Amino acid sequence: MSFPDLKTRSVVKPGEYAVIPPEGRVINVIPGLENCQLSIIGSPKIGCSFVWYTGTVASDGYTSKPFASEEGIESFIWVMDGDGELEVRVGEESVTLGQGGFAYAPDNEALEFKNTGRDDVRVILYKQRYIPAEGKQPYAVFGNTNDIPEVNYMGLEQVFLKDLLPIDTHFDMNFHILSFAPGGCHPFIETHVQEHGAYLLEGEGIYLLGNDWVQTMKEDFIWFGPFTQQACYGTGNGRFTYIYSKDCHRDVEI
Repeated sequence: MSFPDLKTRSVVKPGEYAVIPPEGRVINVIPGLENCQLSIIGSPKIGCSFVWYTGTVASDGYTSKPFASEEGIESFIWVMDGDGELEVRVGEESVTLGQGGFAYAPDNEALEFKNTGRDDVRVILYKQRYIPAEGKQPYAVFGNTNDIPEVNYMGLEQVFLKDLLPIDTHFDMNFHILSFAPGGCHPFIETHVQEHGAYLLEGEGIYLLGNDWVQTMKEDFIWFGPFTQQACYGTGNGRFTYIYSKDCHRDVEI
């Protein structure tokens, strides 16, 4: 009798951080998401204040009921890759997204989608509870990351940033794409109240998470809890790039 070689690069420290590689993920059956092969890889069950999904919307995949339709929940979708055509509706607005396309739905609008193309698409899907602020109300946003120019992150020549949502206090969150050229790294070890979810899009890097240096690479998901020490060095011969979420523009309730 032979046995499988059971090993994993996963590291899960509830309340602190998690690194979840693609190996070992399972498909979750989620009512309302039809013909979608999605894995829940970030959840309040490990300490996240959000839910993060990734996987495939088949050529006939669709929402049979609006996603994140609960009162007070905001949501986001990004087409990672694939040749399908994802028709996305937020309220009365509807657009068709290809690779790099994204949509944000505020807390008073649900998100619906349908793959109208002949091919599958891979997506990142996200939801969290909106934190209200007096006089503030976010609005639907559509765009494509391929159309957003890069800027140097904190003036660093080897680190590049794209902001997906407006830098606007109506929003309590944002998504960014951060990219490190070979030899690039964070300018210091960050320790802050914000938490992140991050999905690695290309390359590999050594990431400091808490007191641990962890090897990370393309297709890994990382969750960073609040006040978890964090910084990375891009390694390898190419860019090290990831898309990440961030909570912002709000005070802390006590």
